[in-house]
Amino acid sequence: MTKRVLITGCAGFIASHLTKRCLDEGLSVVGVDNLNDYYDVSLKMHRLGSLRNHPQFEFRQIDIGDRYSVEQLLQQHRFDTIFNLAARAGVRYSMENPLVYQHTNDTGNLHLLEGAKKHGVKKFVLASTSSLYAGQPMPFTEDLPVNNPISPYAATKKAAETMAYTYHSLYDIDVTVVRYFTVYGPAGRPDMSYFRFIHRIASGQPITVFGDGKQSRDFTYVDDIAAGTFLAQRPLGYEIINLGGGNQPYELIDMIGRLERIIGKAAVIDYRDAHSADMESTWADIDKAKRLLDWQPQVDLDEGLRRCVDWYQQNRSWLVKLPDICDTK
Repeated sequence: MTKRVLITGCAGFIASHLTKRCLDEGLSVVGVDNLNDYYDVSLKMHRLGSLRNHPQFEFRQIDIGDRYSVEQLLQQHRFDTIFNLAARAGVRYSMENPLVYQHTNDTGNLHLLEGAKKHGVKKFVLASTSSLYAGQPMPFTEDLPVNNPISPYAATKKAAETMAYTYHSLYDIDVTVVRYFTVYGPAGRPDMSYFRFIHRIASGQPITVFGDGKQSRDFTYVDDIAAGTFLAQRPLGYEIINLGGGNQPYELIDMIGRLERIIGKAAVIDYRDAHSADMESTWADIDKAKRLLDWQPQVDLDEGLRRCVDWYQQNRSWLVKLPDICDTK
């Protein structure tokens, strides 16, 4: 019998790549997404385009914050695994509208866990974030105490992790939490820095850098993240696993320089004050991922950025119409 999985947020950046990975591996996938307007829905429809033609894929427009819709879905299908990647993302916007983050990241996650308990779903994979490690020594290991989140986004992800542990402990659901580190790649969210930088450098417009550009990130290519998330289906009990680049992190100004070389244009940089909710640096210790998942990243930063630029240039005719890449929010 073909293994069937539920992937939430399937029109999103990472989840759409995970969905493709699952389909390529022969799984049957039901993908759900509420297609909210946090950014232009045309990008979400672009990601869904090729997936919808696959015979093993079924799409449902569902908000996981709606308990009744989640219950109906889990009554209709028997899932071997739930991948919960539906989330409101973005540290800064969570400070403006924390209630929508609570609705999806915390309450929506609880609806899925309750459904897994009721309908016998044995494996639950939860996407979480490196934002939880703020203030901790690097490289970040999974055993560090992450009890002081500095944004509503991080707080709701911490709540989701905690509830997932509770359901593992009480109801023996096998749970793997994967903490992502600065994921980038083609068809990413248009509010992400590298997406805006590519557009603005290519268009000869100034780019905005908050802080001095020395803040560093453990950039991780989206296909590597999808591969690690797919492997997280393994029965492990309850584990938290970092999925990150695993190398010395790259400074933002270094990443900009690499984009300048790939695009063949110099960036005009508008420096602004650093944001209080932004972490200075992120750096993943990925020894646990290597040991438990046999995973490590394959795509280096230069190759990953080159793929991003190529995708942008191939799709530029409609991407330039997206308002999000011109914002500085």
